[in-house]
Amino acid sequence: MRADGFAFTVEARDGAARAGRLVTPHGVVETPCFMPVGTKASVKAVEPRELRELEAQVVLANTYHLYFRPGAAVVAAHGGLHRFMGWDGPVLTDSGGFQVFSLEGTRVLRDDGVEFSSVYDGSRHVFTPELAMRTQEDLGADLVMAFDQCAPGTSPRPELEAAVERTTLWAAACRRAHTRRDQLLVGIVQGGTDERLRRRSAAEITDMGFDAYAIGGLSVGERGDEMLATVELMDELLPAGRLRYFMGIGDPRGILDVIARGVDVFDCVLPTRMARTGTALLRDGGRLNLRNARFAADLGPLEDDCDCYACRTFTRSYLRHLVTQREMLGAQLLSLHNLRVLLRLAGDARRAIRAGRFAEFVSHVAEQGSAGGRAACRAE
Repeated sequence: MRADGFAFTVEARDGAARAGRLVTPHGVVETPCFMPVGTKASVKAVEPRELRELEAQVVLANTYHLYFRPGAAVVAAHGGLHRFMGWDGPVLTDSGGFQVFSLEGTRVLRDDGVEFSSVYDGSRHVFTPELAMRTQEDLGADLVMAFDQCAPGTSPRPELEAAVERTTLWAAACRRAHTRRDQLLVGIVQGGTDERLRRRSAAEITDMGFDAYAIGGLSVGERGDEMLATVELMDELLPAGRLRYFMGIGDPRGILDVIARGVDVFDCVLPTRMARTGTALLRDGGRLNLRNARFAADLGPLEDDCDCYACRTFTRSYLRHLVTQREMLGAQLLSLHNLRVLLRLAGDARRAIRAGRFAEFVSHVAEQGSAGGRAACRAE
């Protein structure tokens, strides 16, 4: 079954880097694109109208958490996530697979799904591919993920092989169970950093003819060079005309690395999570720990060339004051800044790819980090 109202086109290439256009029922997404994470139908400390001002295009929500609180039926009664959370742009929901498989101490793997204990009250539940699809249909996201077994790349080979087998089995079950034509179903490739298993998983998942593909099981403990080698392999194995999604990367340098290897969209909780700890991301990949006393009398902005509200309006000194006094505004302003850094980076990468200057753009960002001054500051 093909999704209605969706289209993806790669409009420019520069090496393996791609700039494209994804049409959805709730708007157009220009790629490469960073997608802010709104786990419980809310991007922490950021209003939907602020997300628009930051130039966010897609917001993620978490099937596992919304299944328990408030329940998919409540969201469906609002007409779906868009009205429930006051966001009229595209929404992507994960399948809950990563959350289920992170509960290693309570989970029991079965061929038809996973039994586990709820993090909310300890009650026992079983997630199956059919339940993941039914819940995501009730939530009403534009892009929905197949249920998969997420095995970290550092797992023993037998565990990786079993995860590939279940991921294929469950992907087929998800395709049979998914009925909404106004949702684009994304297949997930597993296999850790094992080339043979990745090739096997990619062949099995792409043979099912999904409209988009995700690279799962990376950025969860493996070495950086192994991760990037696997992403390069995916550029070879995944259909060139389909959207490619790297699940879970949010540092600026890592984002540029995966864009350079053919990734179109990516997400991470990093920018808002770091904001709540008083840490600011910098465009070159550096970080500022605003709890550091050296910022107490610093009258400059977080970054000289950043156009976010926090940088246009407030000093490092004031932001440090908010952080050390645990004022809510500190987390709000740092969230705005951190998200803007990644959204702006992706936007600049899009323009550089279209201009045939992506390698030059990456070098420029790296040079900012090695040139000293504000752009090169690191957390101590």
